Amino acid sequence: MPMTLLNHVGVTVPDIDAAFAWYRDVLGLYPHRPPEEVVDDGSHFGNLVTNLFGPRLHGMRIAHLTASDGLGVELFEFTDPATEAAEETFAYWRTGIFHFCLTVEDVTATAAAIAAAGGKQLSGVWRLFHNKDYEVVYTQDPWGTVIELCNRPYTAVWANHEPPINA
Repeated sequence: MPMTLLNHVGVTVPDIDAAFAWYRDVLGLYPHRPPEEVVDDGSHFGNLVTNLFGPRLHGMRIAHLTASDGLGVELFEFTDPATEAAEETFAYWRTGIFHFCLTVEDVTATAAAIAAAGGKQLSGVWRLFHNKDYEVVYTQDPWGTVIELCNRPYTAVWANHEPPINA
C-alpha cells in the first residue's frame, strides 16, 4: 500500500470571513481561495457537495488556506442549515478528532498572539521531555477549534524518543 500523506483539515466556523482573516493574519496561513458560496444548484460542484454532505445541506461557504508545508486548512460556514456552536469545544474524551497541531518557531509567542487575537491559551507551555527542548501548548481559536502548537516537526519528536514515554 502506498504511503498516505495528510492532505488537509476541515474546520467549521460561524463567520468564515472573520476566520479566514484570523487564520491568515494570526497563524500565518497562506490564503489560496477566499470565502465563496456553494449552493445545491444542480452544478457539478453543487452536486458533489450535496453528495458529500447529504440532502439536508442546501448552502455553505468555503475557503482554502495552507501551512508552509502544504497542509491545507479548509474553512466551512454552513448557511443552510446554519452552523451551530458546540456546547463543549474541548471534548477530548469523545471519539473523533479533537485537535490539530501546527509546528511553529516560537510556541510561547504564537500562543500569546492567539490569545491576543480572541483565541485562548488552554494549557501552559510544556517541554515534552525533560532532556529535550521540544515545547508544546494547547490553544483554541475564537470559535472553539483546539490547536496544539509544537516547536519541532512530529517525526523529529516521536521518531527519536526512546520508550518508555513516562521516563
